[in-house]
This record gives sequence, C-alpha cells and structure tokens, in this order.
Amino acid sequence: QVQLVESGGGLVQSGGSLILSCAASGITGITFRLYVMGWYRQAPGKQRELVAGITGGGSTNYADSVKGRFAISRDNAKKLVYLEMASLKPEDTAAYYCNAKKMNYDYWGQGTQVTVSS
Repeated sequence: QVQLVESGGGLVQSGGSLILSCAASGITGITFRLYVMGWYRQAPGKQRELVAGITGGGSTNYADSVKGRFAISRDNAKKLVYLEMASLKPEDTAAYYCNAKKMNYDYWGQGTQVTVSS
C-alpha cells in the first residue's frame, strides 16, 4: 500500500512560481525507486492530463504545454517528488495529482489546487 500526499498548492499571480511536493509512505525507499512518478492535472470540464513524469533513474517527460516552464524531480531517499512551476499562466489552473505506477500497481494522491490569477 502506497500513500501519496500532495502539498504546496495555492493562489499565485500570473507569471509567478510555485513548487508542489508529493510525499510517499507505506513503502521503503528502495521500493520507491521502482515506481514511475508523475504529476497530472485536471481542470473543471476537462480530462485529466499528464503534466510530467519521471522514472526512478531520473528520465523525464513533459506535456508540450509546460515544457520549459515546469520541472519534475525526485529524491528517492526521502521518497519525495517535486514539481517546480514557473511562468505560471491562468490556463495552468487545475487540481494537481501525484501518481505512482509500477507494473499493475497504480496509486493517486488526494490532489492539491493550483489557481493562477490574472
């Protein structure tokens, strides 16, 4: 059983920056390395989309809409995943969710709201 808890969301002005954190528990750091971690977001009336993903070894991928602005990282020893967001736009407003995947296992956090004001 993996528990994921997101934090760091809030209200920020357009052009501002924010860092989201995802803390994993219920597993060891060694097991945590085996999970591909990702950040997803969902705005009202829209489908949930993958924002950024990162493998245990540090390989990353990003949605085209956030390339050059967002950065995903992880600390396997601390079982933490981060999403650094810069140059935020109103269209980035959404609930952001942390996800962990390994084989047939799939876990989600409760989400944290990010609101970017104009």
